[in-house]
Amino acid sequence: MTYTPAQRELQARFGTEALADRLELGIMTPTIDADQRAFIEAQDWFFLATVDPDGFPSVSHKGGPAGFVRVLDETTLAFPDYDGNGMFWSTGNIAATGKLGLLFISQDPPQRLRVHATATVSADDELLESFPGAKLIVRASVREVFRNCARYIHKRSTVEASPYVPDDEGRQPHPSWKRIDLMQDVLDDKTRAATEAAGGTISGEEYAARLADGTS
Repeated sequence: MTYTPAQRELQARFGTEALADRLELGIMTPTIDADQRAFIEAQDWFFLATVDPDGFPSVSHKGGPAGFVRVLDETTLAFPDYDGNGMFWSTGNIAATGKLGLLFISQDPPQRLRVHATATVSADDELLESFPGAKLIVRASVREVFRNCARYIHKRSTVEASPYVPDDEGRQPHPSWKRIDLMQDVLDDKTRAATEAAGGTISGEEYAARLADGTS
C-alpha cells in the first residue's frame, strides 16, 4: 500500500506518520494467512464497498450461510451474489471498475478484518453450482489484507439467521417487497406467480408496516 498525499497530510497534521508506517509494515500483507482464512470462512455476513466509473463509492451488506465467502487460495476470494432488488448496484460497479473492499466483523468476540482487492463478476463461473440460489459469482484477487483494532465494536450475539438465506436447494421465502401491488407490472412472470403463491399483492402501506415490525 502507498499512502496518498491527502492521507500523508493528515498523518503529518496529527503526528502519526511513523505510526502509520509501522502499521503498514506490521499488519498489512498481500496474502491471506491461515488464521485470516479461518476467520473469513466462519463469517455469515460482511460489508462490501465498490466504486462506480465516476469514482463514487457504495457500501452494501452481504449475508449468507457461514462460509459463503470462500478463500480459494492465499490471494483469491470468491463469494455469491444472491437474489436482490434487481439493481445489480454492487456487482455492476465491480464489473465496471473491478475494485472492491470487504470488511468482516465479528461481534462476539469483537474482531474485524479488511480486504482490498480487484475482482471480476461471472454468471458462468464453475463455482456457481456450489452456491445454491446464487445468480453470479465474484472472484476477488487480494491486494492487501489487514486486521483492524476492534475496540469500537459493540459486543453482541446473533439471535438467529435470516430466513431469506437460500437453503441447500437454493429455495428462499418470497420477499414482501416483491408483493407490493405497484411493483407487479415490472416483475417477470415467475416472480408474479410467486407473489400469488405467497398470498397475493399487498399495498405499500402494508409493506411499510411489515418493515416496522420486522416481518418483511
